Amino acid sequence: MVAKQRMRVASEKHSKNITQRGNVAKSSKTQDERYPVGPWLLALFVFVVCGSAIFQIIQSIRVGG
Repeated sequence: MVAKQRMRVASEKHSKNITQRGNVAKSSKTQDERYPVGPWLLALFVFVVCGSAIFQIIQSIRVGG
């Protein structure tokens, strides 16, 4: 019984795409499902974290050795 209801809901959801005829959104994802951080900001964060770790390792080798 639940499977029929699930199929009906999915059918209604996708039938809207048929009636729009070309005005369908390019992505089926909603805006809420997108990542809150862009790829450039994420790359900058990784660069800063990894760079500071490498710098700290080099500094500790110089002081220790």
